[in-house]
Amino acid sequence: MIPRAAKTQRRTRIQEEKEEKILQAALDVFSAYGFRGATIDQIAEAAGMSKPNLLYYFRTKEAIHRALLDRMLFTWLEPLQAFDSEGNPETEIRSYIRRKLEMSRDYPRESRLFANEIIQGAQHIEDGLKGPLKELVDEKAEVIRAWIKAGKIAKCDPYHLIFSIWSTTQHYADFDVQVQAVLGDKSGEGRFEDAARFLEDLFMRGLGIK
Repeated sequence: MIPRAAKTQRRTRIQEEKEEKILQAALDVFSAYGFRGATIDQIAEAAGMSKPNLLYYFRTKEAIHRALLDRMLFTWLEPLQAFDSEGNPETEIRSYIRRKLEMSRDYPRESRLFANEIIQGAQHIEDGLKGPLKELVDEKAEVIRAWIKAGKIAKCDPYHLIFSIWSTTQHYADFDVQVQAVLGDKSGEGRFEDAARFLEDLFMRGLGIK
């Protein structure tokens, strides 16, 4: 999704900065209220600019939302793309768990944006889910099957293994308020390292990797 201002013949640094300011403000609004609950007026206010000025850069709320989703999907796919078929299963799975937890720590708004979009039916990202995401998961499922066939990990359903890693790691972004409330005094930044160690051990044991 190309911002309206990006279609001008010469795109200036100020235009780029304004677009990024709008996207960052929209990320706050969409992650808090979802697509249906968010409004252009809320985004303009959060960006500290007038509604007409915002609409110069993005014609509609849908255009802003789609730009964020496209960026987010690219970011979300990157750790799974790094899953190396030539690598050691233990190293690859441990690394994937940690990278997903790092994303939960560093991109909580993006994670909530994605969760809200899925809960609301994924109408703005369905093509991405059925296209690039599905193709990548299918490809990595074959990698996992090869590891199983070679006796490197215990027999399991590759898709549900990937889903399980997604759900357990993204919990620390989507439900961070709950995590911090329950952990209390233990809810500092160290909670992500504690989670990484626990989840690595959980999956290694489940997959028969010692």
